[in-house]
Amino acid sequence: MSVAVAASAPPAAAAIPAAGSRLFLSGNEAIARAVWEAGCQVAAAYPGTPSTEILETVATYPDVYAEWSVNEKVSMEVALGASMMGARAFCAMKHVGLNVAADCLMTMTLTGVHGGLVIAVADDVGMASSQNEQDSRFYARFAHLPVLEPSDSQEAYTMTKAAFALSERYETPVILRLTARICHVKGLVTVGAREAHTPTGYRKDAARWVMVPAHAKHRIPWMFEREKRLREEAEASAYNVLEEGSDRRVGFITSGPCYMHVKEAFPAAPVLKLGFSHPLPLEKVRSLARLVETLVVVEEVEPILENEIKAAGIACHGKDLLPKIGELSPQVIKPAIAALLAEQPLTQEKLPPPAPVFPRPPTLCASCPHMGVYYTLSQLKNIIVAGDIGCYTLGAGHPWNALDTTICMGAAITVAHGMAKGRGPLDANKRILSVIGDSTFLHMGLQGLLDATYNRSNFTLLILDNGTVGMTGGQNTPANGKDIRGNPAPKIDFRKLVEALGVKPERIRTVDPYELPTLFKAIREEIKVDDVSVIIAYRPCVLTEDFKPARPYKVLEEKCTGCGNCVEVGCPAIHVMRREKAIKPSGKEVELSFVSIDALACTGCGLCLQPCAPEAIVPAAGIDNVLPLVKK
Repeated sequence: MSVAVAASAPPAAAAIPAAGSRLFLSGNEAIARAVWEAGCQVAAAYPGTPSTEILETVATYPDVYAEWSVNEKVSMEVALGASMMGARAFCAMKHVGLNVAADCLMTMTLTGVHGGLVIAVADDVGMASSQNEQDSRFYARFAHLPVLEPSDSQEAYTMTKAAFALSERYETPVILRLTARICHVKGLVTVGAREAHTPTGYRKDAARWVMVPAHAKHRIPWMFEREKRLREEAEASAYNVLEEGSDRRVGFITSGPCYMHVKEAFPAAPVLKLGFSHPLPLEKVRSLARLVETLVVVEEVEPILENEIKAAGIACHGKDLLPKIGELSPQVIKPAIAALLAEQPLTQEKLPPPAPVFPRPPTLCASCPHMGVYYTLSQLKNIIVAGDIGCYTLGAGHPWNALDTTICMGAAITVAHGMAKGRGPLDANKRILSVIGDSTFLHMGLQGLLDATYNRSNFTLLILDNGTVGMTGGQNTPANGKDIRGNPAPKIDFRKLVEALGVKPERIRTVDPYELPTLFKAIREEIKVDDVSVIIAYRPCVLTEDFKPARPYKVLEEKCTGCGNCVEVGCPAIHVMRREKAIKPSGKEVELSFVSIDALACTGCGLCLQPCAPEAIVPAAGIDNVLPLVKK
């Protein structure tokens, strides 16, 4: 055990379920158990739904060094470094995180690995919490790497352990391709015992590890030879199973959770289940094609297998029948195949009607410190606000409508810089702001701010520091001084950091986002400055242990005028009880909103108190640790 591992605080081994236990685990939890059992020594990740829980669970096991890395590229490089020492290593990320790590990935395919290295990539099929629906199987083709695709939690566990062995056998990174359905759905998993794996030591080999052009040229033929051997491995793999079935009108080629959907929809149909999906075992595909009248490829989301099968001269259907977006559930597959067979379509009307669901648009939590920022920005005119990825992306929605752009991690800063440099006469009077969270700033914002200061840009950066990775569940970061296991760690000083990146000390402010007048004044003053300025808005996330709730508030009905100012703050604890029409002295008709505050949801931040003109919001009976925020 390394010093770093010994300094952390994983649970005692006695708390870990014994070998042979049958556990009810999500795919993420099953993978974490397998990482531990495989003797992995180093595991790294950056939080990203739907992959987050893998590393959170790995960190609960002893004998594994686990870390939240500042971004996915860093996590992959950490894993590669451990592998160079002959240790087994693991990294995890969501699909867009693989874009960040691609620089390392595309060279690592040439160097290969020493100790087994497994990369778990979770695709957000259906875009539950992502800005795009990316198919990570493309990267496997791009990088000539093998792909394993589990279809349930048991396979997620089994394939993870097998991936380490496969990695070492071929000296290659192995991609474990997941989707949200695998990551989050639970199933029974029979687990085993941990197998000790002692690092075999670093092997000095500059021709392999120093990827200058002269060395890389010699590694490319090795990579192609490795891929040839992997193709043979895929043909023989027990993870690629041909089920002959009894109804041979249509045969299916599928992988991952789509296999479960196909089996539910057509239990008697022949199916080629691809668990080792790349390189594609074409001989098994041909065997299925000979067995059935029609071949259909069911895959989420891109027609990757379909195109490869057609390129091999094998006729098949795929995205001509099935949608190119979202999950391919039985309700999607059945009508498509019925239409193919010219039968009566199985329409949604013949299925039980879904229960009505009350619409619940995403919003910030009650007392979220981001609400004060977006309420303030919504009051400012003639500004352009470049946003970023995180909880604060919700500032683009109702009632704030405060964001004008959101592209990818870190782009708030670089897009704002580009806007400042590309601004023409039509936008000469507009002010530009950039909004980014603390974790996102550390993930990919540092380089953007350095570029902006170096190139003498002109915009205001708001760093929303809530001391956690809020969107993915409150993970620790270098911004809150705790590591993945909650132990003390060095804490970043954002003032010193942004000054080191070139921001002038007089252009750096720290504010409390609950103090709306101070926040409004700071933003209004800084956007007028012809320079890069930074405002650090700090309050802990309400879902973390650092947040201390205060006495809730209530509305005095006799004082409420229905002005609706408190509603514009956007707090979900405020409910509009009734609306009434009224005529102003000017003759203009207005709508009044009379409200109440849910005392069970209110945590006493005081944001709604400040814009309340008639002073109709007052403390309710509750706890006594009232925040030091009072209405002036």
